[in-house]
Parts: sequence; C-alpha cells; structure tokens
Amino acid sequence: MFGAVVARALDTWWEAADRPEPYVVVEAGAGTGALARSVEAAHPACRHALQYVLVERSAALRPAGAYADLPAGPPADVVLANELLDNLPFLLLERAAGTWSEVRVASAGGQLVERLVPAAAELAGEAEVLAPGAPDGARIPLQRRAAAWLADALALAPRGRVVVIDYADTTPSLARRPWPEWLRTYRAHGRGGHPLEQPGTQDITCDVAVDQLARVRPPSSNRAQADFLAAHGLAGLVEAARAEWHARAHLGDLDALRARSRLSEAAALTDPAGLGAFRALEWHNRRTA
Repeated sequence: MFGAVVARALDTWWEAADRPEPYVVVEAGAGTGALARSVEAAHPACRHALQYVLVERSAALRPAGAYADLPAGPPADVVLANELLDNLPFLLLERAAGTWSEVRVASAGGQLVERLVPAAAELAGEAEVLAPGAPDGARIPLQRRAAAWLADALALAPRGRVVVIDYADTTPSLARRPWPEWLRTYRAHGRGGHPLEQPGTQDITCDVAVDQLARVRPPSSNRAQADFLAAHGLAGLVEAARAEWHARAHLGDLDALRARSRLSEAAALTDPAGLGAFRALEWHNRRTA
C-alpha cells in the first residue's frame, strides 16, 4: 500500500515538473529495494520515463547496481528518504549544573557506560541556541549528519524536491521529553533495551529535529504521514482493496489475501500510536516551488 501511494505521489510530482524524461528518482536508505519493487508493481504513469536510483550503505543489504552514497549526478528530480535520517549518527548533549555536557561512551569493567564531559564551547553554544532555558537533566541530539545529508540532497536535486519521512519533533520539545522516548532501540521488530546494551544486536534511532534541518533550509511542507498519504490517494486504494476483499473473501485465494493485507497495512500506516506518527517533510527547489 505504501509503495502504491508513493507511485501516485511520483506521478503527481512528475506532472508538476512538466513530465521530464528521464525522471530521476533517488531513494536513499533503500535497503534491499522493497519500496522500489512496490512502486514498480503499482505501474505509475511515469514508469516509461522513470529512472529509479537506489542508495544503500550496508553492503549486506545493498542490491546489485545500487550506490553506497548519494550519486554525484545526473541531477535528481526527487530524492526520497523513508526512515533514514533517524538512523544517522548524532551527538548527545545533557544539561547539568547549568551547563551543557557531552554524553560519551566509555568502557568500565568490560561494560559500556556513559560519561559526561564538558561540551566544547561550540557545541554548548549551539545547544543553548537550539534549546534555550532547558532544565538540568534535559538531553538533546545535535544532528549534524542529518543536516549535512539534507544539504547534499538539495544539491543533488537543484530543480526537484527532497522528501523525508520519519519520526520528527523539534529540539525544544525533545529537551522537555524523557530522552528514552525519542532515543529508541529496536531488536527483532520490537523495542530493545538501553542503547549501550549488547552493542551490535539492536538498532539505535533518534527522532529527527526539524528545526535543525530548517537551518539548512526550512521545509516547504511539514505534515503528518496520514495527511501525506491522504493527499496522494490512500482512500481510493483502501476502498479498492476493501471491495476486492469483500468480493473474494469467501474464496480465500491469493488475491483476497493480498487485499486483506493492503487493508491492514493502510491501518498501520495511519495509526497515530505507530507509523502514523511519522512526519512527511518536503523541500521544493526552483522547478517545483
């Protein structure tokens, strides 16, 4: 279902860009290429012009022909990152005794432990600007790698758009929240433990601070994933899947099961307690402004 909605979005953006040929779409953090296959299976109207470029750093996941980093060219019409920026490395700072400290990792007794060290003046100044008045005990991420990625993506699509879908918030809000709410770990499709627990066995993710990305360039659009999906035809796809399920449920064949699966996926994608909490951020460059 998500791939079908993305296919419709790509068609909309292609039309808005006067149907370029080739139509270069770069997916960063593409994994094994599952989204690309879903887009292709949806048969978008732009498919004859579509040049879909996969970028994946993990050699274990990277499909044949995919790039390890954003390619140097040709210019992209769309750069898409779905659940990528929350996985990029970041610095972690904590407010303590009225000053900012950097949270680092040390080894003690064969275990990884946190160590607070006074933050460099540059980092402390940046934290003070991003989260003024933060109370003692507050933690914030400094997401310089995510900001650098956005700058590179915008440069790659000088006349196109950059689309980021991820858990997102603002730095002042993160400073007010308990840090384990936004610095999360996942293991075997479920929540993991402390970030320093059993290193290498769980993924570490961090909510994306939109205000930090906005220092590169403010987003042209910032909306809930559910609103993004609705704008690109999710309701119509749900109704088609529901009709197919009702028509074929008594048969229990593969088409019926696929329709039922699409309905379950749509519910998960819009669940405000789960994937529906994602934000869809867009940056429009000259041609799509």
